[in-house]
Amino acid sequence: MALKTYNPTSPGQRQLVLVDRSELHKGRPVKALTEGLTKSGGRNNKGRITARRRGGAAKRLYRKIDFKRNKWDVPATVERLEYDPNRTAFIALIKYEDGEQSYIIAPQRLSVGDTVISSKTADIKPGNVLPLKNIPVGTIIHNIEMKPLKGAQMVRSAGCYAQLVGRDSGYAQIKLTSGELRMVPDQCIATIGAVSNPDNMNQVMSKAGRMRHKGKRPSVRGVVMNPFDHPHGGGEGKSSGGRHPVTPWGKKTRGPKTRKKQASDRLIIRRRNAKR
Repeated sequence: MALKTYNPTSPGQRQLVLVDRSELHKGRPVKALTEGLTKSGGRNNKGRITARRRGGAAKRLYRKIDFKRNKWDVPATVERLEYDPNRTAFIALIKYEDGEQSYIIAPQRLSVGDTVISSKTADIKPGNVLPLKNIPVGTIIHNIEMKPLKGAQMVRSAGCYAQLVGRDSGYAQIKLTSGELRMVPDQCIATIGAVSNPDNMNQVMSKAGRMRHKGKRPSVRGVVMNPFDHPHGGGEGKSSGGRHPVTPWGKKTRGPKTRKKQASDRLIIRRRNAKR
């Protein structure tokens, strides 16, 4: 979908650039596929803030997305495309031949009336789901499982995609847009195509209030705080904040690696920050 600009009839519209959502469904979601969503404001079960700069978002309903797509060899028709406030991608309501409905992440070039299916012999077209061992090498994919039957975990945000670049001894080799090359068991499933709404990254919110509606609170720089509040605080006039940038708790930032050792490290062939 295209981007939409506005005439500056108010200061908040002067720089505003949004995605044109005129082709999406304008009503409420399917009630059976939604559930309530409680906001935490970035607080844990003790009421203490563990994720700063969150709070005050507009009320939302959670749309239950089918990330497993385990209804095999049953065709489904796309009934409509919808906006989902809980994610950057658009979602599609599909209806199976037996009457069951579900929400899926909408890929690019999927339109109302199209048919999608989960099958080992499905056509290579957007929205169809196949095991990685049945997908041709070089295909653009998204919604990738990391463990068989667990459901899609990778490549789910707006405009994202990955490429299947090879297969070897029970593993498929996936190239991510970050540059990382990693292995995934080839029994895992993936969806053909790239995720919808690629223009999401080009939006300009234009005013702080729009970000408050999304639940994002202001971010204050450490150098403008007092020494009690941040290691960069204090000093006469404008000061740079010290020799090494650190977090409010003194941990080095902007450079040092933060990834801990993971069990999946053995599946990473090339890290995202490796020189290409």
